[in-house]
Amino acid sequence: MKKNNNAQRIGQLSAIAAMMLAGSVHAADAFSSDSEWMTGDWGGERTKLIEQGIDIKMDYVGEVGGNLHGGFNDDKTARYADQFGLGVALDLQKLWGWDNTQAKVQFTNRNGYNISNDRVGDPRAGTLSSSQEVYGRGHMVRLTQLWIKHQFFDNKLDIKAGYFGEGEDFNTFPCEFQNLAFCGSQVGNWATNIWYNWPVSQAAIRVKYNINDELYAQIGAYNQNPSQLEHGNGFKLSGSGTKGTVLPVELVWSPNPNSLPGEYRVGYYKSTADADDVREDVNGFDAATTGDAYRTHSSKHGYWFVAQQQLTSHNGDKSRGLSIAANATFHDKDTNFIDNYQSVMFVYKGLFDARPKDDFGIGAARIHVNDDVKKNAELLNVSNGVSDYDNPVFAPIRETEYNYEINYGFHVTNWLTVRPNLQYITHPGGVDEVDNALVAGLKIQSTF
Repeated sequence: MKKNNNAQRIGQLSAIAAMMLAGSVHAADAFSSDSEWMTGDWGGERTKLIEQGIDIKMDYVGEVGGNLHGGFNDDKTARYADQFGLGVALDLQKLWGWDNTQAKVQFTNRNGYNISNDRVGDPRAGTLSSSQEVYGRGHMVRLTQLWIKHQFFDNKLDIKAGYFGEGEDFNTFPCEFQNLAFCGSQVGNWATNIWYNWPVSQAAIRVKYNINDELYAQIGAYNQNPSQLEHGNGFKLSGSGTKGTVLPVELVWSPNPNSLPGEYRVGYYKSTADADDVREDVNGFDAATTGDAYRTHSSKHGYWFVAQQQLTSHNGDKSRGLSIAANATFHDKDTNFIDNYQSVMFVYKGLFDARPKDDFGIGAARIHVNDDVKKNAELLNVSNGVSDYDNPVFAPIRETEYNYEINYGFHVTNWLTVRPNLQYITHPGGVDEVDNALVAGLKIQSTF
């Protein structure tokens, strides 16, 4: 597939930059397992830049997914999707003497294909989660971050403004799994068409207040502009196409019981944009039966809970041990396709003394489709006079999808982690007629 002109230009610039950097890398540093960067410290120049306030970010994520058994189409194959990242974090106090001020610019480029789209899920319904979380938002270059933030009143108040996504600050969650149901901000996965996760950016402002060392509250306002999802709009900064504003608010508690880190988040969001009802028409009847336009609501909303807690250390080493994490989101039943989601994950870091930096993870997730969405599809099939699932016109009935993953992260070097995994998807897309699927995955994460 051909890249657009922006992708070609940035690819060419990146290649030139890589060649220049390669020429300046100190031979002992490049590819060193102890270095945090694959290209090394550039003969000490990289550390000097950081000390001056310039931290160059270059990274790569690649994910393979292969259908081993089951799914909608059991014709076995494998798919590959990836993402390149290039950016810079700036400490403006070091650079220009601006006290307590930071900024960041980040570009991303995604490519590839997803095994979930036509092998695991029925293409008429898709899947609810994705076996390759890095896939999505188009084969294109995007401006993912362009922001500045400043701390006031001895760092009590923190204000961030520019272009970025909600999941960077609200409902945040790490990505140590390959299945989307266990990776990143989950609200963005299930709050249909309003909350845009990485790599999409929006005009935004976030205000955070540190109540004490363990507790802070924050509120944000994010431009809700569906046109920014469109191909070719990765660098769009204008407000044309705006539908409304997403307003999240969150309370975050970070205790350290037994000196082991934890983080607990509870939050609420509201979108001010109009949203269609998932079932009723303008008169309150079933739209699938009457054929009239769906009823419009003036907003939609939801809330979430996230918990992460390290439970044990390993022989006194707190960098190793067992951690648990849980996510739950709940959404407006009048307007949202998914009405609730829950997951739980266990990760053990440093399970083996010979591999102290490796990690082992296991997770389970439940994604429930709004009952009114199910009823709407049933009525639509009746209206169309179809009852045979194999009829191309039939609208698949979707209920609940379950995702499971087990993985092992090989910490090959400080700049490279390779994570083979197995995923099991029950009722892909929430469709009972689709066979449960077994997917083999491989996730590669590298920092250049």
